[in-house]
Amino acid sequence: MMSFASIFPSIKRFRLLIILALITALVTVACNPSNYQTKAAQVPQMIVAVLGEPSTFNPALNESAYSVFGPLYDSLINENPLTNELEPGLAESWQVLDNGQRVVITLKKGLKWSDGKPMTADDIVFSYNDIYLNPKIPTPTKDSLRINERGDTPKVSKIDDLKVEFTVPEPFAPFLRWVGGITILPAHALKESVHTTDSGGNPKFLTMWTTGTDPKEIIGNGPYVMETYIPSQRVIFRRNPYYWRKDAQGNPQPYIERLIFQIIESTDNQLISFRSGQLDNLEVPPEGFSLLKREEKRAKFKIYNGGPDTGTTFISFNLNQAKNAKGQPFVDPIKSRWFNKKEFRQAVAYAIDRETMKTNAFRGLGELQNSFVYVKSPYFLPPEKGLKVYNYDPEKAKKLLLQAGFKYNGQNQLVDEDGNRVRFTLLTNAERKVRGDMAAQIRQDLAKIGIQVDLQILSFNAYLEKLKVTQDWDCYLGGFAGGGVEPHSASNIWRINGASHAFNLGPQPGDPPMTGWVVSDWEKEIDRLYIKGAQEIDENKRKEIYYEYQRIASEQLPFIHLVERLDLQAVRDRFQGIKYTALGGPFWNLYELKIAEEN
Repeated sequence: MMSFASIFPSIKRFRLLIILALITALVTVACNPSNYQTKAAQVPQMIVAVLGEPSTFNPALNESAYSVFGPLYDSLINENPLTNELEPGLAESWQVLDNGQRVVITLKKGLKWSDGKPMTADDIVFSYNDIYLNPKIPTPTKDSLRINERGDTPKVSKIDDLKVEFTVPEPFAPFLRWVGGITILPAHALKESVHTTDSGGNPKFLTMWTTGTDPKEIIGNGPYVMETYIPSQRVIFRRNPYYWRKDAQGNPQPYIERLIFQIIESTDNQLISFRSGQLDNLEVPPEGFSLLKREEKRAKFKIYNGGPDTGTTFISFNLNQAKNAKGQPFVDPIKSRWFNKKEFRQAVAYAIDRETMKTNAFRGLGELQNSFVYVKSPYFLPPEKGLKVYNYDPEKAKKLLLQAGFKYNGQNQLVDEDGNRVRFTLLTNAERKVRGDMAAQIRQDLAKIGIQVDLQILSFNAYLEKLKVTQDWDCYLGGFAGGGVEPHSASNIWRINGASHAFNLGPQPGDPPMTGWVVSDWEKEIDRLYIKGAQEIDENKRKEIYYEYQRIASEQLPFIHLVERLDLQAVRDRFQGIKYTALGGPFWNLYELKIAEEN
């Protein structure tokens, strides 16, 4: 899942870092790059690959990890992954006033949308007030902008054509980073759709810019515009002639004229394509590292190692006890009773041999993960300060299950107190080979403590549909894209009403009604801590707040953390200007990359 994107939701980080994570994952191709160049029009180009198709061309509605938005949109303010300092993007400057409760952002002069229309303060006010803060539009971004228990959000007002003022009623620590990083959308193209409704009374905006829309109609403010989309094959971008960046000599950037996202829904096939010389970059899968490392010099590429990825990989049980609009429970009530027992979730965690998973599924190229917070973040809670760690201990798992009222029958199968066999379905997506390997091991490990696991492996969009729309799942193996060092980037996951609170997803705007939704006390406490953490300005106090949330999460285990891959990226030597960082990846400065002349 996205997120914090996948779904990429997909959760939200700075636009720059989202671009990097996105583009970093985009680099493979099943077709030779020369196929896209005619002799009459040879242009510098980069071919990258995605594991799944985009689910929408509307950035406000996107919750998928596989999207087209990185090249299409720039941020008001960017975070430099080399220095972690904030830098101007679309904004010329900003002021933080009134003890951090007021931010004034000034746009650069002469900014234009990709259709040539001017970009002004009206677009910022429209994006916030009409879209992101609109209660009728289910955008995940709204979750990260809620400031307190009342759900207050920033007030956004125009000062003049280039200046916008954001105010909050009380301190909000991530304020500047959030208002600076959220995608701004064009009012002239979308305003009418927001304020007109369809036959069901919903804003027409909800059906604007679908993947059936002509790509040339999608208007952005980033370095590229969409030119062509062929479902299940590729997305082709060309340089945005109205993009604001220029180099010191006044030459327009980016230098690379064309960008191609090739849709290859298998890490195995991406590896084959890269090895055949048809790709510019590859997110190196664990199973391909040793082979590629031997070919590095001969094939003229370099593998960068950023250490543990900033994302998170886990299994999660569906704790939702509600019923859908037809009065049917989302989860079989028998299974729901198992899943909602803390001891059951803890037993499952103890029963999974993560060291073996790291050795086999990840070929040793990973690190055991124990928290949702990135291990290099100053807010990460070390085990010695109270983070509960679940190392492999199947006997402890069995003991917990017996204490919770489960028992074993004559065939050594685990049954509940009513004699029901403990059996559930583990859902995951097919695109990453390592996910299938992990799921297979989980099935084997849980069989050793008497639990039968059935596997359901789907394409990413079908997988996302079950998680977010029908909520028809028992347990899923998934992940969220990197949230960086700021815990608030995961607020849409941990806040009770968050759009990515998947383990107990409540009613969402525009969805059919549900009844009987139950929120546990520990969920409420984490929600309270997330509010408090965002309001606290003192860094040491903020750490203690996020430490406490991690103590609760590691005890209650809505997410059972597994192994996170090392961030390994292979990049062709022909690209000049690579400044690789673990947080930014190889292409965070795509606008200034050049392609060397090949002999």
